[in-house]
Amino acid sequence: MITLRSRSEILSMRRAGLVVWKALELVKSMVRPGLMTKEIDQAVEDFFKRSGAQPLFKGVPGRVPFPAVTCISVNEEVVHGIPGDRQIKEGDIVSVDTGCRVDGWCGDAAVTIPVGRPAPEVLKLVEVTRQTLDLAIELMGRSRLWSEVAAAMQRYVEKHGFSVVEAFVGHGIGRSMHEEPQVPNFVNALFLKKGDFALQPGLVIAIEPMVNLGTKKVRLCRDHWTQVTADGKPSAHFEHTVAMTEFGPYVLTGPLGPMDEKLGFDPDRHHFA
Repeated sequence: MITLRSRSEILSMRRAGLVVWKALELVKSMVRPGLMTKEIDQAVEDFFKRSGAQPLFKGVPGRVPFPAVTCISVNEEVVHGIPGDRQIKEGDIVSVDTGCRVDGWCGDAAVTIPVGRPAPEVLKLVEVTRQTLDLAIELMGRSRLWSEVAAAMQRYVEKHGFSVVEAFVGHGIGRSMHEEPQVPNFVNALFLKKGDFALQPGLVIAIEPMVNLGTKKVRLCRDHWTQVTADGKPSAHFEHTVAMTEFGPYVLTGPLGPMDEKLGFDPDRHHFA
């Protein structure tokens, strides 16, 4: 059951989205060789506290409850990496995914950050993944069904010689981090038959392409959370929380822009540490 949100609810979600965007901007300013991934996580946790935001990831149930406010996945790690003592190195790519709740509403986003000068094919992987997310947001404004967008995302990735991860997909988001619908970055017969959905005003989804340099297959590590590529090649991940409005797609986890003014969002009501 997909819940469509009112303009007022979407503007409430924008508050959480701005906190997430600010958190990821903080991360971008920090990432450098020698930094431990747990230091990034602590900085985001502190920022959420100062912003009056509740982290969404920490304590998520599993065989082991997730222990951090961010997922930090380096190089061959696809998603759900646990921050720790791993030191970031020159040439790494670092994917950071985080989310928070503000006054009962959620925001969720991710970014992949190159450290120094990764290999050219790795930089291309990061850029193509970012462009795939941008393409999806653009196409939402002129497509009727999500399958049209997802098919275009898959074609774009594969045209560049990379593979779309199919083990994980995006999701609806609102009062909870994970709501209906499931939001794949690819199309198959099962989705076309049972999972496709209309792109109509009030829809709010987290779009998150995960793209691998090699095989699309992943495997779970012994920590019960971290997913890595089956062939050990790098992976990139970008994500935004996006609302459909009468004016088109509205990125809730990005910087302030024209859509905020169109929809009447007042940034002066929101204070960040």
